[in-house]
Amino acid sequence: ADGGGGGGGGSSLVRCGTVVSVVGLLLALWWRSPVPDPLDERLDAVLSSLLRAERKAGAERDVHRRRVAIGFGGCVDIIVDGVSLLNKVGIRPSGSPLHHDYIESIEQMSQSFAYFFSPGAASERFVANDTLFRELVEASRELPGNRWAVGGNAAVMANRLAQEGCDVLLGGSFSPDFKDVLSPGITVAGNTVEEPDIHLILEYPSGAQWGEYTARRANRYIVHSDDHNPFLDSMEDFEEQLQDFRPDLLVVGGLQMMDNYPFKEGEREARLHSLGRLMEAAGQETSVHFEMASFVDRGLLAELLGKVVPQADSLGMNEQELPNLLSLLKEGNVTLLSDPNPRVATVLDQMRELYRLLNAGPRDRRLTRLHVHTLAFQAIIVTRGSSWKNTMSATAKASLTANRHVCGSPDINPSKAKLIMDDSFSISQQEGSQRIPFLETKPVSCWEEADYEICVAPVLVCTEVYQTAGGGDNISAAGLVLQI
Repeated sequence: ADGGGGGGGGSSLVRCGTVVSVVGLLLALWWRSPVPDPLDERLDAVLSSLLRAERKAGAERDVHRRRVAIGFGGCVDIIVDGVSLLNKVGIRPSGSPLHHDYIESIEQMSQSFAYFFSPGAASERFVANDTLFRELVEASRELPGNRWAVGGNAAVMANRLAQEGCDVLLGGSFSPDFKDVLSPGITVAGNTVEEPDIHLILEYPSGAQWGEYTARRANRYIVHSDDHNPFLDSMEDFEEQLQDFRPDLLVVGGLQMMDNYPFKEGEREARLHSLGRLMEAAGQETSVHFEMASFVDRGLLAELLGKVVPQADSLGMNEQELPNLLSLLKEGNVTLLSDPNPRVATVLDQMRELYRLLNAGPRDRRLTRLHVHTLAFQAIIVTRGSSWKNTMSATAKASLTANRHVCGSPDINPSKAKLIMDDSFSISQQEGSQRIPFLETKPVSCWEEADYEICVAPVLVCTEVYQTAGGGDNISAAGLVLQI
């Protein structure tokens, strides 16, 4: 009996010991700290440092609300998955990617989309075929997952500026429904129209496939067939209200709507002449910024260089528009496609050259600010002693805004971001140029050259894309906010 009892007790002890061991193991696993991921720690450090840099200028700003006047135009963006739309309307991948200045047929649409899709380069084209454009719009409305948003350079920049605390005067002809969705703080100068212009935004993520083509980066292909925007038809109302508004900053954008539009002879030149006069009339106490865009019409770009660019002391553009403008200045032609992921040294050399060339010729205003936004980084040049302030903080804010807009959230999640900028970069392609290391605790690098300061900041590239369209406009507007 004692032996039997002893055997039962031993079995209980074993079972009890086993339970204790299992519980102990589970507790140990539960309490054990996860092994930190060096990449996550690096992204966290970069984000914290960029946020500190952004806040630095905010803490030093006065309470005066900046007043910004911005023209021209706006539209309703219908945002769809580009490949899904083309499949729905039966546009098959072209075997011969080809550039077209404007789109007249399904075949040209296929060739043009294929041309920009593989490199992942942003593009915008006028559709001269009304029937084709209507078919695309109707198909977009029926496509699951489509989204509608305020579009157009001026309207998008106005929304961002208002969200950042500015009082904004926006020049454009909009429908009553369109005006209702603009941010508070925006006053509209322009005609009321029944139907706003519509732009179709064909978005695609990195790695998207269309037939044999694969997109190297996320981007968008935009098509439009505007009735109002090409004529800058709000300009007279805008000019009338401008005098009483007394802006700290005048912004001009949306002029790519004139690109390849079938104007009557002399019509475009007359509108640009009037725009040049409006910009020239801005007093020296008002800074003037011109936002570049996708231009393929060499004649239009040449007119902008003669009538608009000399009236601006600040320019904003992306990695495609920078070499395009340089090419026209140096060689008299436009570049159809440039590297969508350029190195820092390449962009900085192009910025220096553009700054030098534009300031060498006759100008009503000296160019004192140049902002280039790329997927991987932001770069800003500002002339020393000019009115532009807080360049380091503005570069950080532009970088953060890139992620906020593309991810569709004001809060940045490092788990949905990556860095694609190199661990160090050369400040020029010239042999023996200085290399600047990328420091997580001080990610914005600033230094002085000649008569200007340069700042470069990495972008926490969004890996779960919500929207790329309007990215450049939001980034440029955010960078300007801290510098006026």
